[in-house]
Amino acid sequence: MPKKLIKRFMPNHQSIKENKHLKIFGRLLHNPHLWHMNRHSVAKAFAVGLFFAFIPVPFQMVLAAGTAILVHSNLPLSIALVWLTNPLTMPAIFYACYIVGAWVIGAPAQEFLFEASWQWVVDSLSTIGPAFLLGCGILAVVFSIIGYVGIQALWRFSVIKAWQQRKTR
Repeated sequence: MPKKLIKRFMPNHQSIKENKHLKIFGRLLHNPHLWHMNRHSVAKAFAVGLFFAFIPVPFQMVLAAGTAILVHSNLPLSIALVWLTNPLTMPAIFYACYIVGAWVIGAPAQEFLFEASWQWVVDSLSTIGPAFLLGCGILAVVFSIIGYVGIQALWRFSVIKAWQQRKTR
């Protein structure tokens, strides 16, 4: 079941191979292991994609693709999961990262007004930056572990259920 569900939403191989930002990987994108759908490659893809979704850097897709190539995870899924943080979800996710970081540091959460400008980001690095970056790192690791273990468990449960259904037939 997870395999069919994931395949339905995954981008096709050709669109990823032709992506202008991913051209730097050249022939590495032709490795067939990057396109397989099995429990291990999908679980690693969830770990990679969710990790880089919480890292606040430009070109998250390129970083996720490079890591997917290194660890032989499913490349399209690794890239697609980075889009968990999109313009609609980014403010809520990154605010949660800040709250977690402030809690870990033990600093009180500060009031701030977000502005979508580079100058605001540079100015904020000295005030809310340490808590925000720490929170991003913590949530990146936590959600990548949850994604990996969750997919492993869900896939295994699905296979066991399919075997039980075959046995009863």
